[in-house]
Amino acid sequence: MGGDTTIDEAVVVRFRDGDPDAVREIYQRYGRSVFGVALRALGNPVLAEEVVQQTFLQAWRAAGTVDVQRELGPWLFTIARRVAIDLYRRESIRTHADMADAADLESPPSKSGELEALPLTWEVRAAVDALPSDERAIVHLQHFIGMTHVEIADQLGLPVGTVKSRSFRAHRRLADGLRHWREQRP
Repeated sequence: MGGDTTIDEAVVVRFRDGDPDAVREIYQRYGRSVFGVALRALGNPVLAEEVVQQTFLQAWRAAGTVDVQRELGPWLFTIARRVAIDLYRRESIRTHADMADAADLESPPSKSGELEALPLTWEVRAAVDALPSDERAIVHLQHFIGMTHVEIADQLGLPVGTVKSRSFRAHRRLADGLRHWREQRP
Protein backbone atom coordinates (compact mmCIF):
# COMPACT_ATOMS: atom_id res chain seq x y z
CA MET A 1 0.00 0.00 0.00
CA GLY A 2 1.64 3.22 -1.01
CA GLY A 3 1.07 6.68 0.32
CA ASP A 4 0.02 7.74 3.77
CA THR A 5 -0.24 4.80 6.15
CA THR A 6 -2.06 6.63 8.92
CA ILE A 7 -5.76 7.21 9.10
CA ASP A 8 -7.28 10.64 9.64
CA GLU A 9 -7.57 11.51 13.34
CA ALA A 10 -11.20 12.57 12.78
CA VAL A 11 -12.01 9.01 11.68
CA VAL A 12 -10.37 7.64 14.82
CA VAL A 13 -12.42 10.06 16.96
CA ARG A 14 -15.61 8.90 15.20
CA PHE A 15 -14.54 5.27 15.74
CA ARG A 16 -13.91 5.94 19.43
CA ASP A 17 -17.33 7.56 19.67
CA GLY A 18 -19.10 4.54 18.09
CA ASP A 19 -19.73 5.69 14.52
CA PRO A 20 -20.32 2.55 12.36
CA ASP A 21 -19.12 4.36 9.22
CA ALA A 22 -15.77 4.96 10.92
CA VAL A 23 -15.49 1.22 11.61
CA ARG A 24 -15.92 0.55 7.89
CA GLU A 25 -13.23 3.10 7.03
CA ILE A 26 -10.84 1.61 9.55
CA TYR A 27 -11.58 -1.88 8.28
CA GLN A 28 -10.89 -0.75 4.70
CA ARG A 29 -7.57 0.75 5.80
CA TYR A 30 -6.35 -1.99 8.17
CA GLY A 31 -8.28 -5.15 7.23
CA ARG A 32 -5.65 -6.51 4.83
CA SER A 33 -2.82 -5.81 7.26
CA VAL A 34 -4.67 -7.50 10.11
CA PHE A 35 -5.30 -10.46 7.81
CA GLY A 36 -1.57 -10.57 7.04
CA VAL A 37 -0.70 -10.64 10.74
CA ALA A 38 -3.18 -13.48 11.31
CA LEU A 39 -2.09 -15.46 8.25
CA ARG A 40 1.55 -15.22 9.29
CA ALA A 41 0.69 -16.43 12.78
CA LEU A 42 -1.62 -19.28 11.78
CA GLY A 43 -0.71 -20.20 8.22
CA ASN A 44 -4.36 -20.83 7.43
CA PRO A 45 -6.44 -18.30 5.43
CA VAL A 46 -9.77 -19.51 6.83
CA LEU A 47 -8.58 -19.12 10.41
CA ALA A 48 -6.92 -15.81 9.52
CA GLU A 49 -10.25 -14.48 8.27
CA GLU A 50 -11.84 -15.49 11.57
CA VAL A 51 -9.08 -13.60 13.38
CA VAL A 52 -9.85 -10.49 11.31
CA GLN A 53 -13.52 -10.66 12.25
CA GLN A 54 -12.77 -11.22 15.94
CA THR A 55 -10.14 -8.48 15.94
CA PHE A 56 -12.51 -5.86 14.60
CA LEU A 57 -15.27 -7.04 16.91
CA GLN A 58 -12.97 -6.71 19.94
CA ALA A 59 -11.71 -3.37 18.67
CA TRP A 60 -15.29 -2.13 18.30
CA ARG A 61 -16.07 -3.21 21.86
CA ALA A 62 -12.96 -1.45 23.19
CA ALA A 63 -13.23 1.61 20.93
CA GLY A 64 -13.90 3.89 23.88
CA THR A 65 -10.37 3.27 25.14
CA VAL A 66 -8.63 4.38 21.92
CA ASP A 67 -6.09 7.18 22.26
CA VAL A 68 -6.79 9.36 19.23
CA GLN A 69 -3.28 10.83 19.44
CA ARG A 70 -1.68 7.44 18.68
CA GLU A 71 -1.53 5.41 15.49
CA LEU A 72 -4.36 2.87 15.39
CA GLY A 73 -2.46 0.13 13.52
CA PRO A 74 -0.24 -1.15 16.36
CA TRP A 75 -3.27 -1.35 18.67
CA LEU A 76 -5.19 -3.41 16.08
CA PHE A 77 -2.19 -5.64 15.37
CA THR A 78 -1.77 -6.36 19.07
CA ILE A 79 -5.41 -7.40 19.28
CA ALA A 80 -4.96 -9.56 16.16
CA ARG A 81 -1.91 -11.31 17.64
CA ARG A 82 -3.77 -12.12 20.84
CA VAL A 83 -6.83 -13.34 18.94
CA ALA A 84 -4.62 -15.52 16.71
CA ILE A 85 -2.92 -17.08 19.72
CA ASP A 86 -6.27 -17.75 21.39
CA LEU A 87 -7.68 -19.23 18.18
CA TYR A 88 -4.60 -21.42 17.77
CA ARG A 89 -5.07 -22.74 21.30
CA ARG A 90 -8.77 -23.45 20.72
CA GLU A 91 -8.10 -25.15 17.39
CA SER A 92 -5.26 -27.16 18.90
CA ILE A 93 -7.48 -28.46 21.68
CA ARG A 94 -10.35 -29.15 19.27
CA THR A 95 -8.08 -30.84 16.73
CA HIS A 96 -6.65 -33.15 19.38
CA ALA A 97 -10.16 -34.07 20.55
CA ASP A 98 -11.29 -34.63 16.95
CA MET A 99 -8.26 -36.78 16.26
CA ALA A 100 -9.02 -38.97 19.25
CA ASP A 101 -12.60 -39.43 18.03
CA ALA A 102 -11.49 -40.15 14.47
CA ALA A 103 -8.71 -42.59 15.39
CA ASP A 104 -11.05 -45.56 15.11
CA LEU A 105 -12.29 -44.48 11.67
CA GLU A 106 -8.92 -44.00 10.01
CA SER A 107 -7.17 -46.75 8.12
CA PRO A 108 -4.01 -48.06 9.71
CA PRO A 109 -0.75 -46.40 8.68
CA SER A 110 0.52 -47.85 5.42
CA LYS A 111 4.23 -47.55 6.05
CA SER A 112 5.85 -49.60 8.79
CA GLY A 113 7.81 -46.56 10.00
CA GLU A 114 4.60 -44.57 10.42
CA LEU A 115 3.18 -47.13 12.82
CA GLU A 116 6.33 -47.14 14.91
CA ALA A 117 6.43 -43.31 14.96
CA LEU A 118 2.85 -42.84 16.21
CA PRO A 119 3.64 -43.10 19.94
CA LEU A 120 6.48 -40.57 19.61
CA THR A 121 4.28 -38.25 17.56
CA TRP A 122 1.59 -38.30 20.25
CA GLU A 123 4.12 -37.76 23.02
CA VAL A 124 5.68 -34.82 21.18
CA ARG A 125 2.25 -33.27 20.69
CA ALA A 126 1.42 -33.80 24.35
CA ALA A 127 4.78 -32.34 25.41
CA VAL A 128 4.24 -29.24 23.27
CA ASP A 129 0.69 -28.86 24.60
CA ALA A 130 2.03 -29.09 28.17
CA LEU A 131 4.40 -26.14 27.69
CA PRO A 132 3.47 -22.82 29.29
CA SER A 133 1.36 -20.84 26.82
CA ASP A 134 4.05 -18.23 26.09
CA GLU A 135 6.60 -20.94 25.25
CA ARG A 136 4.05 -23.04 23.33
CA ALA A 137 3.18 -20.06 21.10
CA ILE A 138 6.85 -19.55 20.26
CA VAL A 139 7.39 -23.24 19.47
CA HIS A 140 4.31 -23.19 17.23
CA LEU A 141 5.43 -20.09 15.33
CA GLN A 142 8.99 -21.38 15.03
CA HIS A 143 8.35 -24.98 13.99
CA PHE A 144 4.87 -25.05 12.45
CA ILE A 145 4.82 -21.63 10.80
CA GLY A 146 8.58 -21.50 10.14
CA MET A 147 9.26 -18.07 11.60
CA THR A 148 12.65 -16.83 12.80
CA HIS A 149 13.25 -15.42 16.27
CA VAL A 150 13.17 -11.89 14.84
CA GLU A 151 9.87 -12.56 13.03
CA ILE A 152 8.36 -14.09 16.17
CA ALA A 153 9.47 -11.11 18.24
CA ASP A 154 7.83 -8.79 15.73
CA GLN A 155 4.68 -10.93 15.58
CA LEU A 156 4.24 -11.13 19.36
CA GLY A 157 5.52 -7.65 20.16
CA LEU A 158 8.35 -8.98 22.32
CA PRO A 159 12.08 -8.26 22.44
CA VAL A 160 14.14 -10.76 20.43
CA GLY A 161 16.05 -11.72 23.60
CA THR A 162 12.79 -12.69 25.31
CA VAL A 163 11.80 -14.85 22.34
CA LYS A 164 15.21 -16.54 22.35
CA SER A 165 15.12 -17.27 26.09
CA ARG A 166 11.57 -18.63 25.93
CA SER A 167 12.49 -20.74 22.92
CA PHE A 168 15.53 -22.09 24.77
CA ARG A 169 13.45 -22.93 27.87
CA ALA A 170 10.75 -24.58 25.74
CA HIS A 171 13.24 -26.73 23.87
CA ARG A 172 15.00 -27.68 27.09
CA ARG A 173 11.62 -28.76 28.56
CA LEU A 174 10.82 -30.74 25.43
CA ALA A 175 14.23 -32.42 25.42
CA ASP A 176 13.91 -33.30 29.11
CA GLY A 177 10.35 -34.57 28.68
CA LEU A 178 11.23 -36.71 25.67
CA ARG A 179 14.67 -37.89 26.81
CA HIS A 180 13.38 -41.43 27.37
CA TRP A 181 12.82 -41.75 23.60
CA ARG A 182 16.47 -41.04 22.91
CA GLU A 183 17.51 -43.52 25.59
CA GLN A 184 15.32 -46.28 24.08
CA ARG A 185 17.03 -46.16 20.67
CA PRO A 186 19.36 -49.09 19.98
